[in-house]
Amino acid sequence: MAEPALATVYRTKAARVPYAEKAMDDHSKEDYIKIVDLHKTYDTHGVTLEVLRGVDLSVRKGEIFGIIGFSGAGKSTLARCINRLEIPDSGEVLVGGTDILKLSKRELLKERRKIGMIFQTFNLFEAKTVYKNISYPLEISGIPKEEIRQRVLETAELVGLSDKLKAYPGGLSGGQKQRVGIARALVNRPNVLLSDEATSALDPQTTLQILDLLKEINKNTGITILMITHELDAIKYTCERMAVLEDGIIIESGFVDDVFDNPHSKTGALFARVFTKLQSTGNLSDGEGI
Repeated sequence: MAEPALATVYRTKAARVPYAEKAMDDHSKEDYIKIVDLHKTYDTHGVTLEVLRGVDLSVRKGEIFGIIGFSGAGKSTLARCINRLEIPDSGEVLVGGTDILKLSKRELLKERRKIGMIFQTFNLFEAKTVYKNISYPLEISGIPKEEIRQRVLETAELVGLSDKLKAYPGGLSGGQKQRVGIARALVNRPNVLLSDEATSALDPQTTLQILDLLKEINKNTGITILMITHELDAIKYTCERMAVLEDGIIIESGFVDDVFDNPHSKTGALFARVFTKLQSTGNLSDGEGI
């Protein structure tokens, strides 16, 4: 059986690359994202589905924080509520002290420039060059042309795409496409980066490269990164703190090592057991998957 994503490369690199290169004292950072009692429901054909059921979450300024959960747990909905692509039914979403849910449309457009987002499916414009894909958020914001050029060149260099600016997405690898997505998310110089399953469509080696890139960006810029994923080893490799989301509720949170080594929920224990199995053998027996 082929080894799951990152299982091999994590074992070879984890010993020499700490999962949190910006180690922080437990109380040394202030909360930058604070979510309080967040609820979100969808009505589909007369059926009400409660996706978020009172989420409480705090993410510190400058950290890479991981959220893990089963498919359907509400992870992507939570991410989209943070930048108000989805409107919650109730609760608070504070980003840098600003309640995103109370902003006018004009205020929201301005605030969204401070929140970048990268997606699993890249969401690139196939008919536009890499340069134009990266510059798009600046163009629609009315940024002067020369400033756009400067920012695109700086951001392309940051993600390792300086030699691909004239290329089109169709000629790029999956990893290169995701780098374009990251560059586009960063070009507005945001304070927060939301990563929604950004590596789940990539092969193991490319996944590792993207995770290393996110760690480097975090280290060099101090940007706060919220990494939402179902990939256990990606959380372990990249994050210092994490939360487990189940059926729309945060059921466990804390330092990654604590959650994996001493879980306090059945779901956390299952994730920890599966991760340990993957690291020791690279394979799962029947019935052990998640």
